[in-house]
Amino acid sequence: MLLRRMSRLAVTLAVVLTAALTGAAEGSAGTARAATAAPRTGRQLLFYNHAYGVLDRATADAIEHSAYLRDFADFEVRTTTGSGGESWTGRYLRGRETYLELFGVGDLPGQSGALGSTGTGVSVERAGDLAKVIGRLKEEGVAEPVEFRQTRDFGDGAPVPWFDGAFTTLQYDVFAAWAMEYRPEYFADPRGRTGPARYPGDVGRERYLPDAYRDHLMRDVTSVRLAVTRRDIANTVPLLRAGGFVVRQAADGGVVAQRGGTRIRFDAVPLGQAGLRQVTFALNRPVEQRHEERIGRSALVVGPGAHAVWNFGAPE
Repeated sequence: MLLRRMSRLAVTLAVVLTAALTGAAEGSAGTARAATAAPRTGRQLLFYNHAYGVLDRATADAIEHSAYLRDFADFEVRTTTGSGGESWTGRYLRGRETYLELFGVGDLPGQSGALGSTGTGVSVERAGDLAKVIGRLKEEGVAEPVEFRQTRDFGDGAPVPWFDGAFTTLQYDVFAAWAMEYRPEYFADPRGRTGPARYPGDVGRERYLPDAYRDHLMRDVTSVRLAVTRRDIANTVPLLRAGGFVVRQAADGGVVAQRGGTRIRFDAVPLGQAGLRQVTFALNRPVEQRHEERIGRSALVVGPGAHAVWNFGAPE
């Protein structure tokens, strides 16, 4: 159960998924506060880092071999080894501060590789802020947040501390959300190819991601839309509120979380209808003509203007 849970979590750019946790107690996050409750004031602690989705094999393969995506974004297909020796192969579209990670059925071990599985990582920008988030989670009704540390093995068998993280619960259906704070050991390792700190305690997304986005159209993820179960939504709301997102109830029973540049929309659906639905992007420059690229069962529409929309078909 533990390894399966962690394997759903893919981080980034690189990615996050699969970590072996020890001594973590299972349980539910409890009933989330009403999504319409007053938002927290003060500095935002958590920001959208990346989202992932498990797609049908034909679409995942089409994405992997798409020449257009290699021009559109800083695109990479990579196999990563994390804690406990678990590995996963993802397709990454990386921006300035945010990215998208895509899998095909079976690219993740066990239940995590099932069609329609999704996840979202939200991260802090300043060292020490994860501890503040964990403290706030308890105020949001999460009595025992599940804390963990993820490592990354660059191939020499000597894992490097990658980031610390926290879940609200280990009980979930098809969607996983977690908070994360990158480790100083990772930034100090030249193999991570990270940038220099811009201010004391900088553990931010821009420092973590490479600057290759400048050579492509895609600049950042501006919104993601995911279809998930009501239980997974209830377990996610406390995390988003603790991080300072403004969370509002949607008409379908889902929620919309916004603040910090990226909008996250959760549609409430039955288990068999879950999955990644839509991602929108800001571009580095406007394009004059609309271009539609069909990639498997998905459609990426770029322009006109400085934005793009990628729609994914519902699971069959």
